[in-house]
Amino acid sequence: MARTTKQDLKDHHLRSTVVLFFPMFIATLSVLSSIYQGYLFTRSLDIVQRNVARSEYLRTCREIIDTYFQIKLAVAQGPRNDAASLVGKFGALGTYLANFQDDDIRLRYSELTAELDTLAQTQATTKPEGRFEKADRLFTQMNNDCVRLAQVVRM
Repeated sequence: MARTTKQDLKDHHLRSTVVLFFPMFIATLSVLSSIYQGYLFTRSLDIVQRNVARSEYLRTCREIIDTYFQIKLAVAQGPRNDAASLVGKFGALGTYLANFQDDDIRLRYSELTAELDTLAQTQATTKPEGRFEKADRLFTQMNNDCVRLAQVVRM
């Protein structure tokens, strides 16, 4: 019969301890890894959502610029219903853009829409360049807001 020595008992105790705690260690690492992956997923999802919102904002900026110049052209061509519908589209796009801004800028966007509505309703026979002086000034500020955001975003 083999005698168990003190060294054999230590080895047996060490093996049973390793067998007991090693799977717990692996399970703990697995849980920590899952938590970290969840954190990374949340961060990447946040980045994607911000980029989608920014690209939508920039697309709207591009569309409102196009609409502004269509309004100027419609007013220059004389009495037409196009100008009024374009002003409505401009107002809707301006409202969307204004929702991302502070109160002063929202007021300025509303003032621009009201100015364009007045110009579209009157459509006088005078040169549109002089009539659009106030609207051009307000539009330049709106465009600068779009440019400022585009420079920050860098897509």
